[in-house]
Amino acid sequence: MTEAIGVPTRALGLPWTAARPRVLVVACSDGRLQEATDAFLRDALDVHRYDRLYVPGGGGALSAARGEFMRSHEFRRECRFLVDAHLVEHLVLLFHGPADDGPSEAVCADYRRLQNWAPASQVRVQQAADVRDLLVRRDEFARSARLSIYRFEVTARRTLEVVTLHEDPPAANASQPAPR
Repeated sequence: MTEAIGVPTRALGLPWTAARPRVLVVACSDGRLQEATDAFLRDALDVHRYDRLYVPGGGGALSAARGEFMRSHEFRRECRFLVDAHLVEHLVLLFHGPADDGPSEAVCADYRRLQNWAPASQVRVQQAADVRDLLVRRDEFARSARLSIYRFEVTARRTLEVVTLHEDPPAANASQPAPR
């Protein structure tokens, strides 16, 4: 006799499609950025459906430059699995923190954990080093997917700006899957 594990609490009435999104976003799990992330992807990149890999540190979690070699290796491995299994064509890595004049509480908690002694300016230096490391290691997690890296910055006015840290050019024929 098989027992039901759970009882549906509410029918959503939303359709499901077997077609996977071809965009994967690696972002920090910081809930303060979720709406901004969706808005940026929709309005600036015209991305409406995407796979998500939300982890503390966002794109930085994939970088070995932070000194967490095993953790970053595992996140790169998980990211590569998703890129391969879901046939991802565009990989978007997101970082966040204060702008030059922004509030210190905007520093990513994962970076703060690793550099609790560092001012926000030093965290920005570390994030730049992480981006350089990721560009060198890109085949370990991105394969042939187009790679875009951005940083959400909180200004002194407590508004968000997005800074481009790296962008591969769009594929010549974006409707074709990226070669494997």
